Amino acid sequence: MSARDNDTTHEYDYVIVGGGTAGSVIANRLTEDPATSVCVIEGGPSDQGLQRVLRLKDWLDLLESDLDYAYPTVEQPRGNSHIVHSRARVLGGCSSHNTLISFRPFPRDLDDWVAAGAHGWDNATVQSYADRLKNNITPVAPHHRNPIVADWITAAAAATGAPVIEDFNAETSHRGGFSQGAGFLPVSYDPHTGHRSSASVAYLHPITGLRANLALMLETRAYELVLEGERATGVRVATADGERRTVTARNEVVLCAGAIDTPRLLMLSGVGPAADLAAAGVGVRHDLPGVGENLLDHPESVIMWETAREVPDTTVMSSDGGLFVRRDASDPRPDLMFHIYQVPFDDNTARLGYDSPGPRNAICMTPNVPRSRSRGKMWLRSADPEEKPALDFRYFTDPGDYDAATIVDGLRIAREIAATEPFASWIEREVAPGPSVATDAELSEFGRRAAHTVYHPAGTCRMGAADDPGAVVDPRLRVRGLSGLRVADASVFPTMPSPNPMVTVLTVGERAADLIRADH
Repeated sequence: MSARDNDTTHEYDYVIVGGGTAGSVIANRLTEDPATSVCVIEGGPSDQGLQRVLRLKDWLDLLESDLDYAYPTVEQPRGNSHIVHSRARVLGGCSSHNTLISFRPFPRDLDDWVAAGAHGWDNATVQSYADRLKNNITPVAPHHRNPIVADWITAAAAATGAPVIEDFNAETSHRGGFSQGAGFLPVSYDPHTGHRSSASVAYLHPITGLRANLALMLETRAYELVLEGERATGVRVATADGERRTVTARNEVVLCAGAIDTPRLLMLSGVGPAADLAAAGVGVRHDLPGVGENLLDHPESVIMWETAREVPDTTVMSSDGGLFVRRDASDPRPDLMFHIYQVPFDDNTARLGYDSPGPRNAICMTPNVPRSRSRGKMWLRSADPEEKPALDFRYFTDPGDYDAATIVDGLRIAREIAATEPFASWIEREVAPGPSVATDAELSEFGRRAAHTVYHPAGTCRMGAADDPGAVVDPRLRVRGLSGLRVADASVFPTMPSPNPMVTVLTVGERAADLIRADH
C-alpha cells in the first residue's frame, strides 16, 4: 500500500531507504510484528502488474530505460570507458531488473569476510539464512532448456574437464561448494509463467494491503539523512509531485539503496571522507573515510560466433547456461566463470569497429573474473542530489595484471569449447575478435576494450572490525560513529562473492532483520 495522502505524521519505528533486494526482505520480516511500523522509501514505481518487469525474458529491454538510473563510468584507461551501470528504479530493485541468476556464496568467500573482520558472517550462519529465503530458486526448467545451450554445456564439460552439474546450489549447500562445473543456471523465477521471483514478488506482493504497519512511499527520492548530533532520526524526501517531506524513524534508518546510492546518500548528508566532501561542496557532519572506497565488480569480456543455423528461441532470460573453471589448484573455488548468451551481444564490439548489428544468428560467451583484484572508488561530483556520482571501477588496474590474464585465459578456453562437439556443429565462424587475434597481447587488448560488467557493484560501505579505519559498518551493519543508522545491501560486502551475488544480498537482508530486532 502507498503512504496515505492524509497521513501527516510520517513517523515510523523504522525507515528503510530502498525497496530493492535487501530492503524488501527487511520490510517483510520487521512487519511480521504488527506492533512494528515500517516505511519503505522507493524511488521507482511498483512492479505489481508491470508485465515488462515481471516477464524475466524481457530483462534486456529494461537496461537504460525509464526504470534505470543508468550511471556512467569515468574514463577507464585499461578498460571500456562506455560502460553504463544499470541500477533499477522500481520496487524490487535490481532483482526486478537483472537475470535473477541465484548462486549461494562459496564457503571460502565467507571465510574471506570473517578474515576481513566481518565476524558473525561465517559460512554456516549465512547458509542458514539462505535456507529460509522466500524466493523460488530452481535450475532452469526442462521445458526452458535450449538445445544449443545443452550442447554447449556438454562441450564445455568435455573441453575443460568440468563435471556437468544439475543443481549448483545443492553442491554448495550440501557439499561445501564446487571447484568446477557446467550446467543450466539456478534462477529465481516461476517456471510455469516465466515470471520473476524477485525480492518484491517474494517478500512484498504477498503482504501488500494486508499489513497496516507497512507503508510504501513509491516514486519518492531520499536526498538527505536527518542527523541530530550523532544520531540519525529520519530522512528528507521529495515525492513525485515535488513535495518535500521529512520521514522520521523512532528506532532506526536502514539504508538499502545499493552500492551506489547508499554511499551517495551518506555523502550528500555529510557522512564520508572529509576531503572528498569538501571538494564537492558538502559540509562535513561525520568524517568516515571508507564511504565510497573499495568499489568492486565482476568484469567480463565477450567472444562471439555466428551460428550455422538459426538459434532456437527457447529460453528463460537469454543467458541460461554457465561454466566455472578452476586454474589455481591452491584455492578450492573456481577462478573463471562463463555465461553463454543466446543473442548477439555486440554493444561493445561495435565500438571497436566490428559489424553492428552483428549476425542475426549468433551466440556469445562472456568470460568473467569471479574475484577481481582491481579496486575502484565512487565520489560526488557536487552537492547537487540530482547530479550523478562519479564511478571509477579502475578495471584491469591490479598491479599483477591478474584480471586481464584471467580474461585472456577465458577467451582461449572459449575457443576450445567452440571447437568441441556437439557445440562445434553449431558454429559457422568466429565474429569477434576473430581468429586473427591470437597472441596474449592481442587478446588482452581486445578483451579489455570489449569488456563489460555483470552489473554487480559492491563494497562501498564495507563491513570490518572496530580497528579497521576503512570499515564503514561494523559486523552488525551499524554505521561507525553514528547511532540509529544501519546499512544492508551489497555495499557492505568486504570482498566480492565469487558467483552472482543476489542470494548473498538477500541473506544480508534476512540477517539484518534479525540484528535489528535483537538490538531493539
